Amino acid sequence: MTQQSMTGFARSQGQFDRYRWTWELRSVNGKGLDLRLRLPQGFDHLESAVRKLAAARLTRGNVQVALNLSVSDSKLELAVNDSALEAVLDLKSRLASRLDDSRLSLEGLLAIRGIAELREAEERGETLQKREALILRDLELAIDRLASMRAEEGEKIVAVLQGQVDAIKALTDDIEADPSRQPAMIAAKLSEQVQRLLEAAPSLESDRLYAEAVLLATKADIREEIDRLRAHVTAARALLAEPGPCGRRLDFLAQEFNRETNTICSKSNSVGVTAAGLELKTVIDQFREQLQNLE
Repeated sequence: MTQQSMTGFARSQGQFDRYRWTWELRSVNGKGLDLRLRLPQGFDHLESAVRKLAAARLTRGNVQVALNLSVSDSKLELAVNDSALEAVLDLKSRLASRLDDSRLSLEGLLAIRGIAELREAEERGETLQKREALILRDLELAIDRLASMRAEEGEKIVAVLQGQVDAIKALTDDIEADPSRQPAMIAAKLSEQVQRLLEAAPSLESDRLYAEAVLLATKADIREEIDRLRAHVTAARALLAEPGPCGRRLDFLAQEFNRETNTICSKSNSVGVTAAGLELKTVIDQFREQLQNLE
């Protein structure tokens, strides 16, 4: 199973005897799998089977599933309301001595409202089972088509995400290689800062100033953040290479990318590091936006 997008559309059609049907499936982004069914009257009993078939292929997304059904030729049957008929016959029995039996004919019974009505004939037994089996078979076909479309879109999203992860790695390398992080540059800057303080306040102790400056430089070091960014890049690449859904786990990594980048920007005392950090935040935002489409 390849990575899938959560957006797509699919349909399938079928027929059996007098019946024709069309399945239409529409899928958009969602935190989980939210199936919204629209089934014709009299087909509600198929809901459990529909949900089971969809859940077997889809993991996330808001999915609308609609079954449209039409009948080509009417086939009517006379349906008798047994309860109403029994009530009429019971009344006849109780009033037998007062009624003329000759008037209570079949035509007379049918003329009484609620005794019988013409309605569309319903298939029963094997005929009904075969029709419903074919309807569900076409639903499976529609789900397969939807999954295929989502997989094609998923491949495109993965390619974009891989490019963004590469950009995160490149910007992390730029931050690590920034001249401000070289030991000689750090020492020179510390010395310059201490010298300025001594010139402004000669009474200050130079050794203590150097100790304080070293402590501040240690707190401003971004080595750990860079290492964690590299580890997250490795984890993101591994997830994108997995066969199963990874959208939620990638979203967590995106939050971690953002956390480390914010820390780097807050610690930065270099124009180059700050610029790379801001660009990194832009790429991470694009990464998070794109992966919202991934299952």
